[in-house]
Amino acid sequence: MKRFPLLLGIVLLVFTLIPDSLNAQRRKKTTANPVQYPEALYSSMEYRLVGPFRGGRSVAVTGVPGEPNLFYFGATGGGVWKTTDGGRSWENISDGYFGGSIGAVEVAQSDPNVIYVGGGEKTLRGNVSSGYGVWKTVDAGKTWKSAGLKKSRHVPRIRLHPDNPDIVYAAVLGNIYKPTPDRGIYKSTDGGKSWKKTLFVNEQAGAVDLV
Repeated sequence: MKRFPLLLGIVLLVFTLIPDSLNAQRRKKTTANPVQYPEALYSSMEYRLVGPFRGGRSVAVTGVPGEPNLFYFGATGGGVWKTTDGGRSWENISDGYFGGSIGAVEVAQSDPNVIYVGGGEKTLRGNVSSGYGVWKTVDAGKTWKSAGLKKSRHVPRIRLHPDNPDIVYAAVLGNIYKPTPDRGIYKSTDGGKSWKKTLFVNEQAGAVDLV
């Protein structure tokens, strides 16, 4: 009779471990065999114009992970625009705060309400327009505040730390018509309140991209 409780305990332990083992096998199979779609499905996809029909060309466009219909773009002559319906309608969200040429739009991975915008396009041509430094919103574009680098004139790229949106990197092209010490790569660790130049070559070599 003393062996019966021991035997019963072993049986219960086995039945307890079986579901975990089965679940682990299911997870392994799911991971090993990701969903794949036939290449033929992509052949019918075509680009189409989604507007808006103002603001000029754009060199700064970004989406938001997990939000397939939410996009932002910066126009070279019309500020920052936002769509929540996949491009069927657009709203200018920078009017009243800043405008002009936009060179960079970056949405924080850790908080999509935090967005940084760099002024000034990078497409050098006869009628290039400059911008007004870096701007920041923490409410997805409802309100904006200046985030410094007011002398940068052209900010082609901004990158944020994936876990901390207060850590910001900015590539600054600077004034394209004359030598300037404002060129280079800048870093902020306080959300744009202050900046430190981390890379500078000379007054004639600016930065246009960040990886």
